[in-house]
Amino acid sequence: MNYKLQIVNYFVSLRRIMKEVTFIRQNLSKWRGAELVAESVRLSDATELADTYIDVTSDLAFAQTHYPESKITRYLNNLASALHNEIYRSSHYRWRRLLTFWTDEVPLTMWAARRELLLSFMVFAASVLVGVVSQWLDPEFCRVILGDRYVDMTLQNIAMGEPMAVYGGDPEDDMFGSITLNNVRVSFIIFVLGVLTSLGTAFVLFQNGVMLGAFQTFFVQHGLLWQSALAVWLHGTLEISAIIVAGAAGIAMGNGWLFPGTYPRLVSFRRGARRGLRIVVGTVPVFVVAGFIESFMTRHTEWPDLLRLSIIGGSLAFVVYYYIVLPKQKNS
Repeated sequence: MNYKLQIVNYFVSLRRIMKEVTFIRQNLSKWRGAELVAESVRLSDATELADTYIDVTSDLAFAQTHYPESKITRYLNNLASALHNEIYRSSHYRWRRLLTFWTDEVPLTMWAARRELLLSFMVFAASVLVGVVSQWLDPEFCRVILGDRYVDMTLQNIAMGEPMAVYGGDPEDDMFGSITLNNVRVSFIIFVLGVLTSLGTAFVLFQNGVMLGAFQTFFVQHGLLWQSALAVWLHGTLEISAIIVAGAAGIAMGNGWLFPGTYPRLVSFRRGARRGLRIVVGTVPVFVVAGFIESFMTRHTEWPDLLRLSIIGGSLAFVVYYYIVLPKQKNS
């Protein structure tokens, strides 16, 4: 009986060792890179240092849970301590990180979350298509999505020859505050619902996409494609893009729970949550600018089409550069 128990213990130990070897093999190159960061810290490397420290401490938590007596746990503990000391050695670190948050941290995080961003875009695009098809097949569909009051008001504005009058109905300052706060609130809701394993985030993205598709198709059915597109996308280019980015943040958090990889599920979830929070906080200035445009510019439908197209084009160029091109440049 003791002989059989020894055999069982041997295979259990062998399995643990194999898992540990796999863990080391998967992360060894990253730890070597962390050693280089700890040994050659410069003030300009504050963001890289912080991200490296987060990665190493996450690996340390995993090792402490599964291999508490292993040499690799002691190694990671020493590496994390070295990084921690370098972080707080400079009294300028926190100020520099505040300044470099949007120039370095957000783009680098977007590169790490590029798959989540693509998935968020695909979910939103598919939902827009659903809204377009639904409104096209049933002209009354928009009443379900937008409400009878809004649709009747818009129909009245169209009859009066001012289809975009809804954007000029309230004082500019009041609109700016309420629109910006609402958009930021929606973005954080999209992110927080990532707790529901990405499904909550996908649901809110779907709602917003269907609404946009139905709304735009409603104007097409009334022969107002050009007028509505210029008005909606003047602020919508930034606003909708930021919503999609917030969707990527929620998916990043949800995927941390669904696909933990080599980490314990809770550790992986925390990593995804930190990454998602960084992304969604980074969208706040974008929503502020979008709210400003919607409140102070969208109402001016008399402005030349070329001017409004220039604003739309500039907004689109910023989104593509900041969320796609710059992250790739920062990672290279």
